[in-house]
Amino acid sequence: MKLRESNIEKLKERTFDILIIGGGINGAVSASALTSQGASVALIDKHDFAGFTSQESSNLVWGGIKYLESYEFGLVRKLCLSRNHLLRHYPSTVQEIRFFVTLDQKFRHSRWFLYAGTWLYWFMGNFFTKIPHLLSRASINKSEPIINTEGTQGGFCYSDAYLIDNDARFVFNFVRESMDHGGIAANYIEALGSTWDEKTQLWMTRVREGMTGEEFTITSKALLNTCGPFADKYNALSGIETSHHHLFSKGIHLLIDRITESDRVLTFFADDGRLFFMIPMGQKTCIGTTDTRVDTLPPRVTDEDRDFVLRNINKRLKLDKPLTRDDILAERCGVRPLVVEPNSGKKDDGDWTSLSRKHIVEKDEQKRHITIFGGKLTDCLNVGNEICETVQDFGIELPHFGFKWFGESPEMRREFFHRAHLMGLDELTPEICPEPLSQRLWRRYAIRALFLLEEIRRDPKMAEVMLEGTHYMRVEIEHIARHEMVTCLDDFMRRRSKVALVNPPDLIEHNKGLMEACKVFFGEQAQAKYDEYFEGAHLRHTGRVSS
Repeated sequence: MKLRESNIEKLKERTFDILIIGGGINGAVSASALTSQGASVALIDKHDFAGFTSQESSNLVWGGIKYLESYEFGLVRKLCLSRNHLLRHYPSTVQEIRFFVTLDQKFRHSRWFLYAGTWLYWFMGNFFTKIPHLLSRASINKSEPIINTEGTQGGFCYSDAYLIDNDARFVFNFVRESMDHGGIAANYIEALGSTWDEKTQLWMTRVREGMTGEEFTITSKALLNTCGPFADKYNALSGIETSHHHLFSKGIHLLIDRITESDRVLTFFADDGRLFFMIPMGQKTCIGTTDTRVDTLPPRVTDEDRDFVLRNINKRLKLDKPLTRDDILAERCGVRPLVVEPNSGKKDDGDWTSLSRKHIVEKDEQKRHITIFGGKLTDCLNVGNEICETVQDFGIELPHFGFKWFGESPEMRREFFHRAHLMGLDELTPEICPEPLSQRLWRRYAIRALFLLEEIRRDPKMAEVMLEGTHYMRVEIEHIARHEMVTCLDDFMRRRSKVALVNPPDLIEHNKGLMEACKVFFGEQAQAKYDEYFEGAHLRHTGRVSS
């Protein structure tokens, strides 16, 4: 908590080159890109970083193969190249995964037609992944006997990518990098409205500190609205008019116990014609998604949503007994902000399903104001580069403009693994951990894993698992407490980790090490924070409140 308190004091004292409002993927990558290129940056969020849309994705990093059907070839090409960049520059975090597609006999396209599309997709992605393959019903039965091939025409497989850890963890690492480069970030800081001062040519943003209720003003030369689904609302609050606006679609995923041991994404087309996934997530399986027009935020998971997902998955698998609502361990409910462009002819109550999933950067050079509309996690590196170019156009100097701001450091990675080998780190790997300890620490903490290594070298007991039934060690809990601004228990359980995503609340509540972790995070407030979390845990689990 000391880091957050220190950052809040700095928010009051400085005039920043740019204030970023919204700590989802767009705000996080913008902060990381700008700080690494020399800008003074403040980043705030009303809730926790990645606390809304960016914690509710499918964890897939994909080039948007489904957009081929709507002839958005430019978008697919761009997303494929973005996916390739993430695979190349974050090899420990983003990895290739096979999509194993099964088609119903009466599907609107033949498997040969769609198989040809996978080759086009592979070509548009510069042949970066493994080549596609055609699948007969017999080969599906042999490779994935759990799939019900009755009434199917076979299928095909192709490659995309996924995040090994959760999406929110990926987002926070960009926030952490921005702070390492001198940026000032703080969660639970609500922006109450921004005013452009013509005389001083500065933005004055009134904010409220969520823990104490204190109000103060943040001063900046430029303002970046990365509020995601709330971008339109915040622009209206600040008197900013834009030519673009958002519509919203809801997508849900259900977490259940692992159905198959394969590390493929089993892919189908649901009864409504949309792509439908079974995604491996550790010892769990993530199934979904839906696509439902919504107007009210945050979106909620309904019984209708649950039944749609369960009905589709039961229909396409050979299970000993059908999955029911009682099999649901956790839920994700995210909103997709879809961009409506000016003069596009799209109506709020009409053909919203045809809206593109691309991002749009709209700027006002006179007032040095930027709004990011839409966007996908896959495209995050492009967003960071585009924002740096826009800020440069505002006349705000970026001393290191053009500096490569993203990716793992190969040199530091080699140094870490060399040191880990010399001290025999992997010999301390807990039995329940499915991968060597060195790999896991590097993937989660990158360069900062060197500090964890030193702590373990100093005291081997720091490698002991603190949270029973998870892989989280004492050294990680203490590191997260010092450096990752965990303000309430849900920040850790749902976003810095995925403990609450893959375990039901009753199992978490009986975890022997959780109260000890609370004491590390919150000190004298440990019991209050623990009670606060579990008072809302059942509602988070059932999807009736936003987590």
